[in-house]
Amino acid sequence: MAEKKAEAKVEQKAAETKGASAEDFARGLRGVVAAQTRISRVEGDIGRLSYCGYDIKDLVEHCTFEEVIYLLWNLELPTKAQFAAFSEKLVAERTLPAGLIYTMRTLPHTTPPMDALRTCVSLLSVYDPEKPEDRSLEANWRRAMRLMAKLPCVVATFERLRKGHEPVDPHPGLSMAGNFMYLMTGQMPDPDAERAMDVGLILHADHGLNASTFAARVTVATLSDVYSGITSAIGALKGPLHGGANQEVLKMLHDIRLMDRVESYIHEKMARKELIMGFGHAVYRNGDPRAAILREWSKRMGERAGDTLWYRMSEKVEAIVTGEKGLKPNVDFYSASVYHTLQIDHDLYTPIFACSRVAGWLAHIMEQYSDNRIIRPLDQWVGAEPRDVVPLGQRD
Repeated sequence: MAEKKAEAKVEQKAAETKGASAEDFARGLRGVVAAQTRISRVEGDIGRLSYCGYDIKDLVEHCTFEEVIYLLWNLELPTKAQFAAFSEKLVAERTLPAGLIYTMRTLPHTTPPMDALRTCVSLLSVYDPEKPEDRSLEANWRRAMRLMAKLPCVVATFERLRKGHEPVDPHPGLSMAGNFMYLMTGQMPDPDAERAMDVGLILHADHGLNASTFAARVTVATLSDVYSGITSAIGALKGPLHGGANQEVLKMLHDIRLMDRVESYIHEKMARKELIMGFGHAVYRNGDPRAAILREWSKRMGERAGDTLWYRMSEKVEAIVTGEKGLKPNVDFYSASVYHTLQIDHDLYTPIFACSRVAGWLAHIMEQYSDNRIIRPLDQWVGAEPRDVVPLGQRD
């Protein structure tokens, strides 16, 4: 311990002495390696995303969201026996505390779902049966299991309450995707809709050191608790440049309304140099592989619903933006039309993102705990040089 403290002091003194030159400054930390991970790999140059070595396309084709959660947490896909035991634990933790539901009832029906989710996750910590001082690996994994199981139930229950409906009990025979839809509607989902939701959850489960994941790791690096880490992550995800982008995509499609308006609408936005949400990515240069998967699901679900307008508008917007700006769609672009065909309100899109990404957040939190050092980057001073204070009475 003494050696580590001495090492830290030496590093701190060297950093303070060196400072950060203009050449060292990386705006938005672009290109800076801030963590080592075994959880997910984003290869932007070739447009590939993998979880623990498995390509996202293969996982979507062969696995369920529950299998992906297990993979992210254990770095291996489960055996049949492991999957059964893991799923049973998730199902057992779905029930929400009565006090939490009471609090949700007291929230104004105009409360944005992301605000409700952020509040409820923080509140869940006081209902957790683990002793707060117990920071053991086992206790933290039990907390993770509860958070993973309960987040979709929080979002779905709040949706029912704000629509004036009473909550329904979780269905033990449904997958996480199916149970989420059941809790929202009170009706059993059909297999296609359940699978579409399951695919969306798989695709959003993790994505390297994105803003919300980094926020979670920064928080728990102080040895704060799991609930604080997830609350921080939700706050970061709420921003329109992160998880909120899919909501903005649907707003754009609502504004367009008609196929004949797509071209003029997009060109007018381009002329005003306005940001077209759902395009471009900080890492991918040759296209987001998740967008290609969701494009097919957007078409499939549109045809199933007998309404392909949203898919066709999205396809035309993509053709214009990619053709004229060279920007390709990201995961947010086609997820908007998929969720629309599932008759989900647009302000639930980002909370659904959180219900998926919490799997990755929890994996990263536990990875951070396992080899922790408080995250404390340098800053570069660009303010005033040292100067004297002039007393108030002498200032003109």
